[in-house]
Amino acid sequence: MVAPIRMAGRGWAVFGPDPRIAAWAEAAREVSLGVLTESAADWRCGNTWFVGVDALPNGPDGAVRDVAFPWEALPLDPEPLHRGQLSVMRPGYPQPSATESEAAHRFRVTRDAAHLDGLLLLPPGQRRLVKEPHGWILGLPLNPCGPDASPLVVWDGSHEVMRAALSQVLAQHPAHTWGEVEVTEAYKAARRQVFDTCQRVQLPTRPGEATLIHRLMLHGVVPWAKGAAAPPEGRMIAYFRPQLRSVADWLQKP
Repeated sequence: MVAPIRMAGRGWAVFGPDPRIAAWAEAAREVSLGVLTESAADWRCGNTWFVGVDALPNGPDGAVRDVAFPWEALPLDPEPLHRGQLSVMRPGYPQPSATESEAAHRFRVTRDAAHLDGLLLLPPGQRRLVKEPHGWILGLPLNPCGPDASPLVVWDGSHEVMRAALSQVLAQHPAHTWGEVEVTEAYKAARRQVFDTCQRVQLPTRPGEATLIHRLMLHGVVPWAKGAAAPPEGRMIAYFRPQLRSVADWLQKP
């Protein structure tokens, strides 16, 4: 299992440019172009967002084809990796979709679809539970794009706001049951607090760089700006989120 990483203060960092990251990104881009051709059904938001969960065919060591994952260029210990998410945005993101409510679409436009990874909406009643306790979130851009082509956005220090709010709820239950405790209202209240008190920061990056964000950080995607520059395939980023052993580790460790 991956060990959580300590990121003081802001809760995010950008690394690079580094030729080892760039070499991996180029190999991943070549593979990803084929994935996009073969997986037309994975587009959402009016065909402007390719979700691409587990779509990148990397090996457990992170390698793509014969190109090693750039562990040595990152402040992370090598760990077994899941197949990466291939997140692709096209011009016009986000468009309304029949599978999404008007309120949800509006939240994408006005609040960047801000969310905390690891919380899943489950029935009955769309309850939010911590089901995927990630250790960290790493984004690796695969192609060069303009800074307004739907970059990642984070809220400085939001990881500590989220930690405090969720701790207050979960501490009322035995730690081994935390994955079954509903945190919907606490999460929504903490998100509102973040919007009111934390600085919103856009993080456009280019191949050869990598963005590491704290697992408890509120983050999202900026709507595509009119005239933003990008290759024909759109803006491509590979994401990795290895999981920790427990929700207690996810909440309590640095």
